[in-house]
Amino acid sequence: MSRQYGDRIQDLSRRAEQVRESLDPDPPDDERAMEILREGFGPTVALYCEARTGGSWVRFSDAEFERLERTMNDWLDCYAACYGVELAGTYSVRAAAELLVDTHNARDVAVLLTGVPEQ
Repeated sequence: MSRQYGDRIQDLSRRAEQVRESLDPDPPDDERAMEILREGFGPTVALYCEARTGGSWVRFSDAEFERLERTMNDWLDCYAACYGVELAGTYSVRAAAELLVDTHNARDVAVLLTGVPEQ
């Protein structure tokens, strides 16, 4: 795999940890939830889409793929926490990518995957 992707996954993972530590314990915080989707969840899913649809198919190692998927789930956990919901999600990055291609909207993908906030 390209070092470029590994570095980007590591950066997104580190940022998710920082966001988790800084979450407001008094939800709901819709503005912060949208920021998390824009700056973390969306870019994480987009990285997967880019790797799979770019000029050449990027093959992630098992460890890299697990970290990418864990990072996406960390971002979703942070998003849900903005609404007072604890997820500890295990969502598929591939499913998220397919939804993103269909909807073109990270918020719609997060809501479809998690059910948060309840509609």
